[in-house]
Amino acid sequence: MKNAIFGGEAKAAEPETKAAPAPAAAAPAERAAISEVDVAARLDSIPGSDKLNWRTSIVDLMKLVQIDASYGNRKELAQELGNSDYSGSAEDNILLHKQVMNKIAAAGGIVPADLKD
Repeated sequence: MKNAIFGGEAKAAEPETKAAPAPAAAAPAERAAISEVDVAARLDSIPGSDKLNWRTSIVDLMKLVQIDASYGNRKELAQELGNSDYSGSAEDNILLHKQVMNKIAAAGGIVPADLKD
């Protein structure tokens, strides 16, 4: 999910392989460095964000960044974040959303406190 918001690591290496300097100059405008990303602003800028409740819903957050929000994928994500008892309940989804936001913040994203706690 972090790569869906910040962009993949491969994006940074891609301009080095191109001979033309123009694409290399355009690449930084596409994705900022993780330490400089305002996560809320980045997500708000995605078309359709105003129609989703991504600030509190893990399902809407996953949809916004074009990740399959099925129960199986949410359960796998929860397990990756240390929640082996994920059941898909509202409480589990709220906890998963906060865990994702905390993980993004730990990776250097600027995440508003109300999205982490």
